Amino acid sequence: MKSSFRPPQTVAPVPVERWSLRLWGLLFVLAGNMLIDALEVSVAVVALPSIATDLSLPLVTVQWTMTGFAVGFGGLMLFGARIVALLGRRRVYLAALLGFAAASLTGALAEDPGLLLGTRLVKGFCAALTAPTGLAIISTTFPEGPPRDRALSVYTLFGASGFTAGLLLSGWLTGFSWRLTFAFPAPVVLVLFLLGLRLIPGPEPDAPLPGRAAHRRYDLAGAATFLGGLLALVQGIVSVPVHGWADPRSSGLLCVAAALLALFVVVERRTADPLVRFEAFRSAAMVRSALGAAALNGSYLGLLFVATYQLQTLAGWSPLRAALAFVPAAAPLMVTALLSGRIVARYGAPRLIAAGAVLPLAGYLLQLRQTWPVGYAESLLPTLLLVGAGFVLSFAALNMQATSQLPPAERGAATGLYQTAVQMGAALVLSLVAALLAGCEAAPGASAAESLAACRPALVLVAGIGALGLLVGLTGVPARRR
Repeated sequence: MKSSFRPPQTVAPVPVERWSLRLWGLLFVLAGNMLIDALEVSVAVVALPSIATDLSLPLVTVQWTMTGFAVGFGGLMLFGARIVALLGRRRVYLAALLGFAAASLTGALAEDPGLLLGTRLVKGFCAALTAPTGLAIISTTFPEGPPRDRALSVYTLFGASGFTAGLLLSGWLTGFSWRLTFAFPAPVVLVLFLLGLRLIPGPEPDAPLPGRAAHRRYDLAGAATFLGGLLALVQGIVSVPVHGWADPRSSGLLCVAAALLALFVVVERRTADPLVRFEAFRSAAMVRSALGAAALNGSYLGLLFVATYQLQTLAGWSPLRAALAFVPAAAPLMVTALLSGRIVARYGAPRLIAAGAVLPLAGYLLQLRQTWPVGYAESLLPTLLLVGAGFVLSFAALNMQATSQLPPAERGAATGLYQTAVQMGAALVLSLVAALLAGCEAAPGASAAESLAACRPALVLVAGIGALGLLVGLTGVPARRR
């Protein structure tokens, strides 16, 4: 009778594939540029008061340094995806790097406010070309499995670190000159461009052939009407406190914005190859995620806009001190970025989104109680910590939920719509906050306490946007149960 016992077999260890220097270099270029794109969102926050003082700009004008980038990023993201599809990733990525560097130098040297604000729009468009394209290059260049997961983790970490890095770097450089804040990306991006010339792969295997590309259109009419509508909308909002509702420079612009955005919908429905596939909005998860992310991003940047005005203009804080004060809201997401997928898998996106909306709203309501003198430890710090915790809970969950109910073929286009909504939330809330700060500004000669109290309507708006985000998040919880 044979024994059933068998000696234990030794299992050969699975070899870990090592990256070549070329792959490491490519990841350095892509992740480094992602860091630059992410920090461009925050570099202007701390520099706002210095720019306004140096160029004698009112709040309703200087806010364009933030909203201009958001409009360029979100307003042209769908158009940028079409350009990449028709011209190829390598060509567009390298051209966008050069455009970003040129816009950085031009903005740093600009004396004319219009030129400065125009460069912010251009930089936003360049970021719209490189940020999603870098992710696509990683997905097709790095081997599937652990190597690609590792590359995506590094890419995600650099992106999550960008906002914090932008705050600190801007706070330090603005102490010397705000122009350095806008100039420093130029040499960095030029180095990335030179490395990218050698490392970014050539035409991808699935790139459209020249003959096939001719059958697709850029949809310039759709891109122009959408971007024009957004620009008119933002400018119309900030013109109200300056010219009043009845003036054509405010109400007229708002009507133009409504007409252009309506025309955009008509163009997209009639064109054979539109930028926007409206079928994506049939997904309730997509709509909830887009609205929730727009409310989260917009209310957070609106809070920082008001806080930077309070700390630097009213309380006389230095740019670096103000930047350090904002770190508690930005750093938690950077620290937990690589754990966010596990958190969502364990607790579910709908519950995290709802919980993540409660905490910022509590912080905004706490900020409404602020009195003079400006208190950091007892007022602003708890608010920033609550906002940071809200981002940790809901930021990744919103991203994952956005395309969770869509077929794989539609997820790429839906991701573009989602990111557009995130940037539009920033642009609209920032313009509304700037309009309220300008319209409710205390009279000349008012005390600091009266000037601080005049910020209350803007903070009420921020809290209202946070409450809207909470309501949207709560609608997803019973939907998950059903």
